[in-house]
Amino acid sequence: MSEENNDNKLNQDFAFGKQNYILMAVGTGLAIIGYFLMSGGGSDDPAVFSEELFNTQRMYVAPLMILAGLGIVGWGILKKAK
Repeated sequence: MSEENNDNKLNQDFAFGKQNYILMAVGTGLAIIGYFLMSGGGSDDPAVFSEELFNTQRMYVAPLMILAGLGIVGWGILKKAK
């Protein structure tokens, strides 16, 4: 019986619950994917300008994914653990 009380006490000492860690991991993953989507687009020759730098993926999709990931991480931190 005292072993069950010790297990309950250990679970109550954690700052975050399982769902909080899952949300933070998902948000971190989204932010990392956004950074990968933003990379590249340069020219092999430094004297030649590449318009590939300004495509939709790098200008809109990647930054939105990074912001969404950071928002989910913040939500995971602020969400009350059950």
